[in-house]
Amino acid sequence: MDADTPTPVHLDNVLDGLARNPALPAPLIRRMFARQQGWGLVAKRPDLTESMIDEIVATDDHWLLHALALNDRLPDRFRILLAAHPDEGIRSALAGRAATAPRRMFELLVDDPESKVRESLAQNRGTPPDLRARLAADPDPAVRAALAKHWTQAPEAVRRTLLTDPEATVRAAACATHFPRHPHPVPPADLLPALLADPVTRAGAVIHAALDAETLRRLADDPDSEVRAELARHPDLPPSVREALAVDPALNVRVKVFARPDTPEQTRARIHASVHELAPAADDPDLDPDADEETVVQCFLNAFAPTELRSLRLPWVTADPLPHVDSPYVGFRASAAGSKDLPADVVARLLDDEEQMVRLTMASTAPHLVDHATAESIERRYRRRDKFTFWWDKEQVLTFPQETLRRFATDPEPRLRSLAPRDPELPPELAEQLAADPEDRVRRAVAPHPNLPPPSLHRLLADSSEHVAEAAAASPFLPVDSMERLLTRAGL
Repeated sequence: MDADTPTPVHLDNVLDGLARNPALPAPLIRRMFARQQGWGLVAKRPDLTESMIDEIVATDDHWLLHALALNDRLPDRFRILLAAHPDEGIRSALAGRAATAPRRMFELLVDDPESKVRESLAQNRGTPPDLRARLAADPDPAVRAALAKHWTQAPEAVRRTLLTDPEATVRAAACATHFPRHPHPVPPADLLPALLADPVTRAGAVIHAALDAETLRRLADDPDSEVRAELARHPDLPPSVREALAVDPALNVRVKVFARPDTPEQTRARIHASVHELAPAADDPDLDPDADEETVVQCFLNAFAPTELRSLRLPWVTADPLPHVDSPYVGFRASAAGSKDLPADVVARLLDDEEQMVRLTMASTAPHLVDHATAESIERRYRRRDKFTFWWDKEQVLTFPQETLRRFATDPEPRLRSLAPRDPELPPELAEQLAADPEDRVRRAVAPHPNLPPPSLHRLLADSSEHVAEAAAASPFLPVDSMERLLTRAGL
């Protein structure tokens, strides 16, 4: 290869970057159709012409066609063509992704001989309702269960069919405590007695039940902690039962009592203390090797309880936040920080909260109220240590003036240096300096910058980090002759 284009250490990642590069010329896009690795990534490009798509179809390469089936810009005639392809993986990808496809495509797939294809179609919100309803009578229970989980607002006749399905897995999916989409369905009232009597639907039905004395007794004594946890959420729960559930042996039940608006503060404090006292033992349990699945699952739920407490988002707190902005509980303060109606002094206090989750929630709720000094403090204190705050790395919530971003370029903190390329006019000398940074995240951030000198961009193609190399290859400012040399180097 040319001296200006060093040999990549991670050639496959570089080719992945090129496949996504918006400036890749049409002749080079076509050359990538011959690539045998890469999961057919080039076929997901939004700028494919119909003649290019014809060439991809002619290859009959599984991964190219699979990626093409996932392409949101695919013209209708190709969707219909792929709906008849002999590869069920391609048809399944098409069935699950195409939201605005022609009816003919859905008509072909609803009668597909492979249940995986019909299962994907059951999950697709773009499937015409009359065709989707037919899947409630599908011979495969997995298809019916997928429909029950994902079509939460199906017509009542369809919901009834699924709630009374002979297969337990389908009934459980139709009456669950969690669904992939909101709003969650409400079972018909006349079916509730049967749903409460059925062990697989009981937990999902509890929140809708009328709590007479006998029903209360049975649910409070149910051996399934998920049933008791759902009972603990019920809006009509009597105080006596609430207090009994506050000391339930299952910590996930106690967490639900903790989150209730009517739980007395003393009870809430006792639950908080007990969860943090008991959960560590559950995190490192001395389980019998022959313990049943329910025991193992309960151990996990108990160990997870402190995290569940911290991650609570309570709509009733967000609706009336002021009494909770100084709460000792992180979940309550974070819920208060979700309110858009807080006074400026309260916003400032929550932006400086000792807990990262609260600071980030408040900044996300009211970014227009975050001054530059506070924004810098939030970014400087950010640590990616909590899976519930990973979203902060993916969103550009806070903005900084140009002079601040340029100061960040030489900051000792790697995170702040990685923000410097947000300045679209970053001087080339600073971009070059960031491209030689010891931290991968900084080099990756500057790789697509328009002012990065070509020699630095070329060096990043051979970076030791696969993510940096891929970002460099995806840069629209990579010279076309360098793109050509990389393809030649790959034998394309």
